[in-house]
Amino acid sequence: MKRITLALALFVSLAVSAQSTWKADGAHSKVGFAITHLMISEVEGHFGEFDITATATDTFEDIDFTVDIKTTSIDTDNSRRDDHLRSGDFFDAEKYPSITFKTTGYEKTGDKTFALTGDLTIHGTTKPITLEGKVNGIITDQRSQKLKAGLKITGTVNRLEFGVGGDTPTLGDEVELTINLEMAQQ
Repeated sequence: MKRITLALALFVSLAVSAQSTWKADGAHSKVGFAITHLMISEVEGHFGEFDITATATDTFEDIDFTVDIKTTSIDTDNSRRDDHLRSGDFFDAEKYPSITFKTTGYEKTGDKTFALTGDLTIHGTTKPITLEGKVNGIITDQRSQKLKAGLKITGTVNRLEFGVGGDTPTLGDEVELTINLEMAQQ
């Protein structure tokens, strides 16, 4: 019985120690979104400033994300629209400078796919959401000799639930998120 308990304790400690910290490489990552405009077209944009950290295994499983996105960094390739999105009509970036996400659950859904549940905070409102993810691949970086993982995370958020913009027929309520990440093991 002592051997089984000792073996179990060793196994658990190895599993816990297999977790490491990963950081998003800002030059090779993008936090993007798309929203319907006038119910006939789609406008895309992204946030240029973000800090995304994860704790995960070497195979990028059992993931725990912490995300901080700067609302002032919104970019839709139209400075006038971007200024309006930063204003009190939408993100109110001066009062709410960050969008945050913190993982509350992880579920492996396939060989390279997973679902993340977590708390998303936008415009001072926190709601639980679920995002779908895919590990595109993992390599050993030739320079650092550390692991790098490529990920794609997608999901949909109802902007009205977070108080972003008013109820208007010119904009869709649903915002499609597409986050492409290159994560570097620390």
